[in-house]
Amino acid sequence: MMVTLRQLHFLTAVADTLNFSRAAETCFVTQPTLSAGIKDMEERLGVQLVERTRRHVMLTPLGHEIAERGQRMLVEAEEIEALARAHRNPFEGDLKLGAIPTVGPYLLPRALPHIREQLPNLRLFLREELTESLIAGLHDGRLDVILIALPFDTGSLELIELFEDGYQLATPSDRVPEGGATTLIDSSEIMLLEKGHCLQRHALAAYPGRLETSENRFAATSLTTLIAMVSEGLGITLLPELAIRAGVTRHVDIQLTPLPDACPRRVTLAFRPSSARADLFQKLAKIFSAQVIDE
Repeated sequence: MMVTLRQLHFLTAVADTLNFSRAAETCFVTQPTLSAGIKDMEERLGVQLVERTRRHVMLTPLGHEIAERGQRMLVEAEEIEALARAHRNPFEGDLKLGAIPTVGPYLLPRALPHIREQLPNLRLFLREELTESLIAGLHDGRLDVILIALPFDTGSLELIELFEDGYQLATPSDRVPEGGATTLIDSSEIMLLEKGHCLQRHALAAYPGRLETSENRFAATSLTTLIAMVSEGLGITLLPELAIRAGVTRHVDIQLTPLPDACPRRVTLAFRPSSARADLFQKLAKIFSAQVIDE
């Protein structure tokens, strides 16, 4: 028979207290039960783990090493139980949520208070990464659910579309588009996020065939940088409505012009088809969507 988790619990308690009586109390057993469990463990392994005298208790070097490894195993066992509890009740426990940088900072701060109110027993762990990394994290189990934007190839993932996110044209404050904003769309002055950011693809898809051949003089790593470059008169760009509503252009001297003819991106919640927490994701989707609908 193998060593049991109960015996590992006994050994780690002895390692922590160096006293059989106190160790038994922390394990909620009698001292003879704990002593018998340690002795049985030593017999199964064929080695001495604990040195006992009338005056003191100490672990052998091997006992220390096994106790350390046992502690890690006990932590893993607790995490397995927590995972099972989460599957029994998907609205409780830990949830690892990933989001792209052009959605997360502008949606999550508004949604989190509502999530805490409606799902008080849910503990969120947030990650901000690019779309490809988020999808990979979802497939390998590093993440449970992700906030991304379409169009993007998501393969076999389950999707819940939350809302459409349109665009506005951002230009220097002294350059109001004459004849409508679309007169500038074909301009080589268009600046976008650097390759790898899904918003670059989405901005190109906003006007299919019209921006794909433009030679951008500048590619930024963030919306904040793009906006700063526009305010300095270095070019123009497309900004998503979600970020604008969240105040990303507040206190910045630029001109915003709506683009009603632009194809919007579709902000979406994605998760594995095998996930046991689909009901939770539907609940989260309603909370996220409400942050836009209620405006």
